[in-house]
Amino acid sequence: MKQRLILYLMTLWAVLTLNFLLPRMLPGDPLQALLDPQSSTYVFDPATRAALEADYGLDRSLLEQYAGYLVGVFTADLGHSIRLNQPVIDLIRSHLPWTLLLTGSALALASLVGIVIGTEAAWRHRSMWDTSLVTVSVILSNAPVFFTGMVFLIVFGVWLGWLPLSGGRTPFADYSSLLAEMRDYGSHLLLPLVTLTLSLLGGKFLLVRNSMLGVLQEDFMLVARAKGLPAGQLKRRHGLRNAILPFVHHLASHAGFAITGALFIETLFAYPGIGQLIFDSVVVRDYPVIQGVFLVVSLMVLSANLLADWLSYQLDPRLREA
Repeated sequence: MKQRLILYLMTLWAVLTLNFLLPRMLPGDPLQALLDPQSSTYVFDPATRAALEADYGLDRSLLEQYAGYLVGVFTADLGHSIRLNQPVIDLIRSHLPWTLLLTGSALALASLVGIVIGTEAAWRHRSMWDTSLVTVSVILSNAPVFFTGMVFLIVFGVWLGWLPLSGGRTPFADYSSLLAEMRDYGSHLLLPLVTLTLSLLGGKFLLVRNSMLGVLQEDFMLVARAKGLPAGQLKRRHGLRNAILPFVHHLASHAGFAITGALFIETLFAYPGIGQLIFDSVVVRDYPVIQGVFLVVSLMVLSANLLADWLSYQLDPRLREA
């Protein structure tokens, strides 16, 4: 486990370095985007430009900027947004809960449904139920998330008009009750949530199904069946209990995948999470915000993978003995 921790620390340093360099490889510069994103020439005099460069630290060498960036990371000072002139940490704090709500809800829903139908499909192996679910799950797993989102957006938002097209809530809404407010938030969340859940569901279903199929062939399951135990007890207490370990590791390690998937979905639905924040920042080359958001996402992905390794280490005695 110590070697894994060292590897994660090295990965963190590599992520921090790439996070610093990648925004600076974008064409143009943030000061131009600040005043006129579409212009190829600056619309302010050299003295004003020099003052702005000094204010945002863009007049320093790349190495000096890198050192300042590392100091800021470890002191939780991610700088100020060039576009919005607000502390980056405040922008992330205001947008991150939306992403966590979307990602957490989708992971929980996809996991619950995947476990239930995966267990049932394995129990009814090679039946019409099993074949149909496998076919649908393969399609869902390979369908681009933005395509699925566009279909839902067009059908339920444009054609039927049942759900809002974008945003996280109705602007300037005056709610008459808490229930009305929750209904408004829920209606805006529904399309992004269903899109992300379906993109995650296929893989979770297949993992539970295949793991359960392996457990059903074990000797202890054959003995339990021979004893005449009820089907529900066989599936839940004996089958699923032993098939769940690979799923626990998968759930933790794929939390990062869910987060990155949420970024695309937030952009598509203009959902006010960090995905929408980073899209707006990339357009205008807002270095501090790009760095801050990528840093938070990278830390979340690394933390999820570290949690997956720790859970595997705790749940599998063979790893502790190795």
